[in-house]
Amino acid sequence: MASLPAPVPRPGGVRPPQSAPAGGSGAMFDAIAGRYDRLNRILSLGIDRRWRRQTVEALALPPKARVLDLATGTADLAIAIAMAHPDAAVVGIDPAENMLAVGSAKLRAMDLQDRIELELGDAQELPFEDDTFDGTTIAFGIRNVPDRSRALSEMARVTTAGAKIAILELSEPRGGLLAPAARFHIRTVVPRVGALLSGSKEYRYLQQSIAAFPAAGEFVEMMRAQGLRHVRAIPLTFGVCHLYVAEAPEGAP
Repeated sequence: MASLPAPVPRPGGVRPPQSAPAGGSGAMFDAIAGRYDRLNRILSLGIDRRWRRQTVEALALPPKARVLDLATGTADLAIAIAMAHPDAAVVGIDPAENMLAVGSAKLRAMDLQDRIELELGDAQELPFEDDTFDGTTIAFGIRNVPDRSRALSEMARVTTAGAKIAILELSEPRGGLLAPAARFHIRTVVPRVGALLSGSKEYRYLQQSIAAFPAAGEFVEMMRAQGLRHVRAIPLTFGVCHLYVAEAPEGAP
């Protein structure tokens, strides 16, 4: 396995942050951590698993890769990376401690705790040196980062030049015959069913955050502005999700 910084012991297998997270929605996700995975499966009709597999494939990782997964949550994408690449080492970063605790339990159940390290942290201020990782991902998290440009700059900084950065994010379809039905699902079904099953209002925020996220072309330009190269946006499932793939530049942007 590729070597990574030695973890600092912590109950639940979660490494403490190098500094306190600077912002974001960690507290909100802490409130729904125990129900998060089940709700995702229900609300996405199980399609989110396929989206994660496509994200892993887009990384095109070399042997014995070191991979960073930001907004790792309950570690679904980190696990998918580790399962697809048995010689890879993964670090998952998230500001929500309860989400990481759920992820740590999953890692122990799958005997992956020696290959995936979970750490409290902030995508806007990563505690890693330049060119540390052979691939970087973030799934369903970039829209929750207060300063997206700063997070993109940090991703570019810690990723080896030429290596892939893959961003998976929900979106509101803006065209096509099925766009109205997809928007109805996101705007009406997701918040109502989410609130019914979770007993909370967090899924109203989910719908609002998706609606507020930039259009694919605008976000591509934001990525390019931070020095990322060969940026492309791939619409998934009628445009309800996009996979953004880019290459890290030579040196920090």
